[in-house]
Amino acid sequence: MRKDIKVSKGTVVRTSVLVLAIANNALALAGKSPLPIDDDTVSNVVSFLFTTASALAAWWKNNSFTAYAIEADRFKDELKEDTRVEREGE
Repeated sequence: MRKDIKVSKGTVVRTSVLVLAIANNALALAGKSPLPIDDDTVSNVVSFLFTTASALAAWWKNNSFTAYAIEADRFKDELKEDTRVEREGE
């Protein structure tokens, strides 16, 4: 085994979060309340997560509203198509 290979911080964080989530679910199945959260808080958190996910999805996509932006999108699509045709011709 190579000694210069190290586990990344991201892997450690993701694994830790997964372990905490599994422990939380196990406690919930056992009837224990791992986190004292009322229904209103759960509703607010779900609403926040939905809004955040929607906002990020909308932000990530290219939203063209002006005539110049729409024309630029068409030009971009034509360039992509030309590139695909050139690759297929190789």
